[in-house]
Amino acid sequence: MNIFRSLLGKVWHDPNAAEVVKISEGQLYLVRSGTIRGARECIYNDAMATIRRVPSLEHNFQLVITRVFEEGDQELLEDEDETDEERVFLISEELEFRSSTGEDGPSFIWRDLEGDIDESYEFVASGTNEPTRAFFETCMYRAMYERKYKKSADDTTDADLAEFIYKPPATKTKAKSTTQKKATAVSTASGEATVSTTDISVTQAVQDTSAMSPASSPPTVVQPPASTPKLDTGLPTLISERAELHLWDREHGYFVKQADVTAQIVQNPAAGPFAYWVVAASEQGQLLAHQISSDMNHRWSSKVQSITWNHISDDGLQSSWCLRFESEEAFENFQKAFTVALWEFLNQYSWEKAKSDEQAYVMSSNLEDVEMRDVEDEEGEEHDVEAELDQSEDESEPEPEPEGDEEAPPPLARGERNSQLTVGYKGDRSYVVRGNKIGVFSHANDNQVKYHATISNLSTGKVKEFQPKHVMLHDQDTKMILMNPQEPNSLFSLDIERGKIVEEWKVHEDVRVNHIAPDSKFAQMTPEQTIVGASHNALFRIDPRMSGNKMVDSQFKQYVSKNQFSGVATTDSGKLAVASEKGDIRLFDSIGKNAKTALPPLGDPITGIDVTASGRWIVATTKTYLLLIDTLIGEGRYTGSLGFDRSFPANAKPIPRRLQLRAEHVAYMDHSISFTPARFNMGEGQEENAIVTSTGQYVIAWDFAKVKRGQLDKYEIKKYEDYVVQDNFKFGDDKEIIVALQNNVLAVNKKSLKRPTRASIGTPSRELRSRSSIVHAPY
Repeated sequence: MNIFRSLLGKVWHDPNAAEVVKISEGQLYLVRSGTIRGARECIYNDAMATIRRVPSLEHNFQLVITRVFEEGDQELLEDEDETDEERVFLISEELEFRSSTGEDGPSFIWRDLEGDIDESYEFVASGTNEPTRAFFETCMYRAMYERKYKKSADDTTDADLAEFIYKPPATKTKAKSTTQKKATAVSTASGEATVSTTDISVTQAVQDTSAMSPASSPPTVVQPPASTPKLDTGLPTLISERAELHLWDREHGYFVKQADVTAQIVQNPAAGPFAYWVVAASEQGQLLAHQISSDMNHRWSSKVQSITWNHISDDGLQSSWCLRFESEEAFENFQKAFTVALWEFLNQYSWEKAKSDEQAYVMSSNLEDVEMRDVEDEEGEEHDVEAELDQSEDESEPEPEPEGDEEAPPPLARGERNSQLTVGYKGDRSYVVRGNKIGVFSHANDNQVKYHATISNLSTGKVKEFQPKHVMLHDQDTKMILMNPQEPNSLFSLDIERGKIVEEWKVHEDVRVNHIAPDSKFAQMTPEQTIVGASHNALFRIDPRMSGNKMVDSQFKQYVSKNQFSGVATTDSGKLAVASEKGDIRLFDSIGKNAKTALPPLGDPITGIDVTASGRWIVATTKTYLLLIDTLIGEGRYTGSLGFDRSFPANAKPIPRRLQLRAEHVAYMDHSISFTPARFNMGEGQEENAIVTSTGQYVIAWDFAKVKRGQLDKYEIKKYEDYVVQDNFKFGDDKEIIVALQNNVLAVNKKSLKRPTRASIGTPSRELRSRSSIVHAPY
């Protein structure tokens, strides 16, 4: 490396040179080690790599990868809110920087500190000669030296810089598993066994790491204060394994190792028969004790043998933690014990009472990043090509100014908030429920939403004004069916053109209508009059043309058990997917029969369900994750059929896939996760290629093609200054999303959603401050 010393003297000490060294041509890739999802994802096809000084901060340097635009491209992207032109990385040891040479030429690799543990970046410097590669590498090591030791690297030797040359971790030997059978409760000396749900060290850890600045030294281990609650060693223990405990550093954007710990799952009988905690303790004592629940937003990674999760302290501080196990055996044992503990907590009965096929189904939900069966294997490649070619012109167009004579909505009633959104199938309209009124909004051609009218006085002669519990468009968007919480046995037909309720449909005096759905996926575009209804334990058809009760007796099926149905969705051919508060899903080929397929519950209540037009895919929404299910039967005599038409073999049920936010991304949010019902984009003759949902202030979308290829964590996100009530795709459009906030209605192009980073998650969107695509909707 000393052969470059004279050259280094010229570039390193020039006070006017912000850039130390540059490689002008290359490509940037995101690499996932040891995954079958694909070797690399190209981020910039044309890019340059620069080592740059941090302004006004001595001994600190940045690795900057800048996208290189062809002539004309820059102008097209000037008006974007958040053009992705460069990626900046603070140069430090934590990057684990190294170089290599492959078929494409020399390349530089470093960790993605904002991504998962197994993700890294690779800059392929095609055409770069060996001396330039070595010089760039030497400059990286000098930058690491100066940051670590806060002094000039002028007098360093090759031996000094060798400290920063990446060395792969040594292969760890398998640790002996210390799995233990569930024991009976052991009382403390005082006769009561307790575990504190609040870990003081968590609060302290978040405060400590948040206080750091980029100029400070790398984060240090957070030691638990003396007041950290201690566990009674006599509590029943399900599992005990050696692991590394890591805490997400919000300021620097990566996990920081806290200690080598013993990770346990313990039972606390004093809190209930199925109450469990994750406990981590080092030689110095207990570091944390977090109660196991779905609110943890846990996520497994078999590639790096880890679990990550979130924790919110009593004073509202959000943190993200990681346990990385020493061996594959330890990881698998802990995963099984954790899954059992969570399942028992959610279902409130013993795991041993579950059937073997149900146990296998629950365990299979832990599998991640596995490519799904797809009869159209070429679909993913075609989608990627289309996405690359379709650089939407909508993004590059400047935002039009709002028209001065635009009609303003009526004044806002005190205390009212938007509560529901339904997007029209015909006529480019969306409808938003606010109190006992419904706002009507039109979709303009320039990605705008404009206030059109307000439907008020939601009442009939016999029924006082009410706030609809649920609304659904009907009969080619000429009517809207309303559910009145004060009249659970009836439905109300609203004539949209007249703006008033014209009929009350009494369904049945003994059957409550808790949920409704169209007769088929696109029935609302037709004159079809019948709809599907569901109570807590019955499915039935409703025909408003009948005299008297509107329920069709011949198409009524009541189930003996308390099913607690929570949602219904229909396919293009009228088959039904029914979810429940217990978390199970039933698939029917028609009303009036038993389910063809019954998928057991994972334990979390399902709050929404949607299905693709073909019936191939189902997305069910829970509080903290989406559940994606492929209904195609892949084994047995009915191979190739769907679960709506035939039953799955007991030993070959579909593998449920969890779509969830990564714990380190949630750490930047100010609230816990609570998803609104997720929806596929939809349109007659169109293939579903996206899933959209929201939580808190965030709209989130998954690329469905990538999800089907096993990339479950590839979502994009957009933050607003107000809470998102509901969102859905515009009918027949897979790019425009209609979003109802508590006090606004807007349209957003899907391409304006960004890859989740600290900036995109933590910074409110500029969209909300522009009137061009937003309607302030206090109607």
